[in-house]
This record gives sequence, structure tokens and C-alpha cells, in this order.
Amino acid sequence: MRQYVVQRVLQMIPLILGITILTFLLIHAVPGGPLSAFELDPNIKPEDVERIKRNLGLDKPLWQQYFIWLFGLLHGDLGRSLIDGRSVADAIVSRLPNTLLLSVLAIVVEHAVALPVGVYAALRHRRLFDQLANLYASIVIAVPGFWLAIVLILIFSVQFQAWGLPWLPSGGMYTIVGGGDIGDRLKHLILPVAALAIPGTASVIRYVRSSMLEQLGQDYVRTAHAKGLAYYHAAYHAFRNSLLPVATLLGLRLPTLFSGALLVEVIFSWPGMGQLAYTASTQRDYTLLMSLVVVASALVILGNLLADVLYGVLDPRVRY
Repeated sequence: MRQYVVQRVLQMIPLILGITILTFLLIHAVPGGPLSAFELDPNIKPEDVERIKRNLGLDKPLWQQYFIWLFGLLHGDLGRSLIDGRSVADAIVSRLPNTLLLSVLAIVVEHAVALPVGVYAALRHRRLFDQLANLYASIVIAVPGFWLAIVLILIFSVQFQAWGLPWLPSGGMYTIVGGGDIGDRLKHLILPVAALAIPGTASVIRYVRSSMLEQLGQDYVRTAHAKGLAYYHAAYHAFRNSLLPVATLLGLRLPTLFSGALLVEVIFSWPGMGQLAYTASTQRDYTLLMSLVVVASALVILGNLLADVLYGVLDPRVRY
């Protein structure tokens, strides 16, 4: 296992290098350019635009700009924002914990709900609970995440407040005036975590149910049951093997949450990386955008590695 992990990490190096090249070329292929905001401003003279271009190194050939950016990237220097001049690394580090908090809580909630539901739906195959679980998964998986977030705000924030019921905050991490304690922060987490976790429960329920049904049909389960072992005890042994597809889903879920959190963070005014990426795209902050794309891509690669390692941990038959 250790040798496999080392080999995968070494394989990640050329992959991430290719991602940096593709990201750099795509960002610079976007119409307008990083200085378009200055060039369209009538109060800024052309010679001032040229001076800004020289200071940012944008007057150099494209390949030189890439290697300068890559050299800084390897040394932890992600450059500075084109809009306000702040360090890109500091901007990402300040927002990353907020997104991690939101994403990890969403993963915990969706698996805490979906795992028992999926297992019990498989055990009650073709009965009422199984049909209801399938109906729930079919409906939820078709609902857009941003629409769900808006509906949650309308119901639990706007309407509950209008009806005089206990309502939940619709944005931010805490109440600005008189807030900031643990209870206040938890109340602000409920709606954005629900908006991220509810769509995820549909996928996990389907994966767990189908995998559990497959394991329950295996010979070792039927043999154990035939020898007198209680059906639910035999199902417990099948549960471990049924987690293998879920391990793959879990490894790929984290980067998916980061991309899905973009709209959710914007809707709920959550100060995370998603909102940072949205602001950078609207302001054409190319330096910040490139770094965010590279960080998100690295998370996808790490998610794949995590899924493969979990395979080996959950199933002793898997050897690399």
C-alpha cells in the first residue's frame, strides 16, 4: 500500500503540471484580458496602463509569464490580486477553513442520513420504505442545488419569520450585532449545510441500496443465513463490502462539494472559496482565478487518491 501511494503521488506531479499549463492558457484566452478594466476607464491614461502592465510582468512573452507564475507557485507564492493587490495565498487561506467547515459538515450529515436509509431500503426491498426511499432519491437528484437553496431560504427564513415561528438566518456566518457565539454560528450553518447535503443524500442512498442488494445476493450471505445465522447478522457482514462504491463516491464528493458550494456560498453570503471565486470572476481577477482552479484541481486528484486508499482499507482482498 505504501509503495502504491508513493507511486500515485509521483504520478500526480506531471498531472498537476499539465493542469497548470491548461489553466494558464485558458485564462489568458478569455476575451478582454486582465487589464480590460483599466483600459476601459477614461480616467486612466494609456501610459498608466502600460506602466501597470510592466509592473505586473504582462509585457513579457506568454511562456515567460507562465514560468514566472509556476516558479512562484512552487515556492508558495501565488502572486497578488490584480484588483486590490493583496496576496492570493492569504486570500485563499483565509477562506479555505470556511469552505472546509461547510463541506465536511455536509458530507457528515448526508452520510449520517443516507447510509442507514440506503441499508434499510435494501433490507426492505420492494416494500413501502424502499419505494419511498427511491421516490425521494429520484425527486431530490433532479432538483438544482441553487433552486433548493432559494426554497430553503423562502420557507425557513422568510415564511417562518412571517408566521411568527422560530426562523433561521438566510446569510452570513454569524449575526453582526450581538452574535458570534456557538449557537448563533450553528444557526447560520443549518441552511447552507442542508442545501449541500440534501442533494448528496440521493446519490448515497442509491449507491448504498444497490451495493447492499448485490451483497445480499452473494453466496456467503445465503450460506451464513442457511447455517442459522440471523438474517440481520448476515446483512451486517455484507455491509462492509457494500461500502466499496460509497468509498469511491466519498473520495470524489469533496471536490464536487467545492464546486457546488460556489452557488450555495453566493446565495447564503458565506465567505468561502466559492464566493471568492465568484467575486474573482466578476472582477476579472485572473491571478486569483488561476490559483483557485489549481487548488480545486489538486483537490480532485487528492479525492481520487483517497478513494483508492479507502478501497484497500475496506476490502482486504484489494492489494496494489
